[in-house]
Amino acid sequence: MEMFNLKCRCPSPSAGDGGIPVASKVTYVTLFADERIHPEYESGLERFSRSLDEYYPMYINDEEVESDAGEFEHRSPIDTSIVVGHFQKGKREHGRRAIAAARKTFQSWSMTPWQERIRVMLRAADVIDERKFEIAAAITYEVGKNRLEALAEAWEAVDAIGYYAKIMEQYEGYTRKMGPGAPGEDCRMVCKPYGVWAVISPFNFPFMLANGMALGALITGNTVVLKPTSEAPLTGLMLYRIYRDAGVPAGVVNYITGPGANFEDEFTSNPDVAGIAFTGSRDVGMRLYRRFLASQPYPKPVVLEMGSKNPSIVTSKADFEKAVEGIVRSAYGYSGQKCSATSRIYVQSNVKAQFLDLLKARVRQLVVGDPRRKDVFIGPLINQVAVKRFASAVGEARNSGGNIICGGHVLNDGDYARGYYVEPTVIADLPSDHRLFKEELFAPLLLVDEFKTLDEALTKANDTEYGLTAGIFTEDPRETQKFLDEIQFGVVYANRRGGATTGAWPGAQTFVGWRASGATGRGVGGLHYLLNFLREQSQTLVSE
Repeated sequence: MEMFNLKCRCPSPSAGDGGIPVASKVTYVTLFADERIHPEYESGLERFSRSLDEYYPMYINDEEVESDAGEFEHRSPIDTSIVVGHFQKGKREHGRRAIAAARKTFQSWSMTPWQERIRVMLRAADVIDERKFEIAAAITYEVGKNRLEALAEAWEAVDAIGYYAKIMEQYEGYTRKMGPGAPGEDCRMVCKPYGVWAVISPFNFPFMLANGMALGALITGNTVVLKPTSEAPLTGLMLYRIYRDAGVPAGVVNYITGPGANFEDEFTSNPDVAGIAFTGSRDVGMRLYRRFLASQPYPKPVVLEMGSKNPSIVTSKADFEKAVEGIVRSAYGYSGQKCSATSRIYVQSNVKAQFLDLLKARVRQLVVGDPRRKDVFIGPLINQVAVKRFASAVGEARNSGGNIICGGHVLNDGDYARGYYVEPTVIADLPSDHRLFKEELFAPLLLVDEFKTLDEALTKANDTEYGLTAGIFTEDPRETQKFLDEIQFGVVYANRRGGATTGAWPGAQTFVGWRASGATGRGVGGLHYLLNFLREQSQTLVSE
């Protein structure tokens, strides 16, 4: 999910099957070549800057709601003197009210013909497309993404809606004639929505991932309580307003803000919550999972995406230039703060030194700085906690005998003084079983290990409780096939210059986590994702 495999909606898209707009492909190269996006993005930045430091309410049943607990402010990680906005410190009672509003509107929305729900969501896609530069500007200010990553996120949301509208139409709202089981029986399988979903979205794809989960629930007839992370509340509000402007009825989608701890008890114990969709850390996701299943009167669905520790393998038969480019893009895109980011690489021993020289030279070319600037590739980390986690990891690696190939420093002077900036870092020669090879850091820190045989590389790559993305670079088809057969990850790539482990796109790569990276085995962007939000009903009618 990132900028290196872009598609965008044409101003006047042609119609595909069923009249659903078809996106036109825009590659990484042509996006850079299209200079028109830069003045439009910069105009979006200027317009957005006029709305900084404003106060925002919550929305329950489309009513503006303020909390007697007051507001919290969110400051930009680019420059902490910039106040993005002030947001309500919602409390448990606000979660309860939002759930009640969503429960009240569920019957009418679930009974709305699926064709009409599609039309509403496609209107939302059009609104996103119209506002994409303002959305991208907000993403840049709120979480520190560079312009191409931010624009890609808005475009991906458009494509996700179009893709799932097409899937709903293709499967006729998930209704299928069955049987008959016996003479005279008219049998059908009908999929129906569950009810109210709590959607809890993260900071790293604040618009796209909130949209992906909410879209999955809404287009299938469920209702939503959207609770974005406090690191990115404004993009969540923009998404809420887009849905409402597109025609999603009041109460079908609700927007609440504040510390997650204020809502967790209500989300997990309220019997009117039919399901939880969460993207974030493993610790929080597993706690929600256990509490929800333990607190509810019967099993209910939980959709989780919980990050990973993603490996890339480089064999002696790799195209090294391709491998370096793919790994650098995946390891350092959005400062390594992607659940799909490459965070460890395994290089065949006889080419390790050569490969590291090339990798070091490429990493040193990356520009770190204010992501509003056109030339910047790596922006800030999200907050001071992330900076401390990075510094602690580098210090631990150094104390454990690690070789800092490049980077390793926190940047806090001059232009970096008021933001959360660190250097892109490569560390080699740590023991293979070191904890830094196991634990997700969410930072631009890449660990390098070596191997003698591909069997050894696969064993090391699979030695994790996570299982989201993995990649290999080799020009030997037999090595590629062995990797595909034996790697234990849900999203795998071979020889991908555009991103060794990143860059999944709706309708192209199902973004599905195995093991500790996910809960359902059905990934966003694929054919089966909407089934997470639906339950089957078997209908049999017997004729006289």
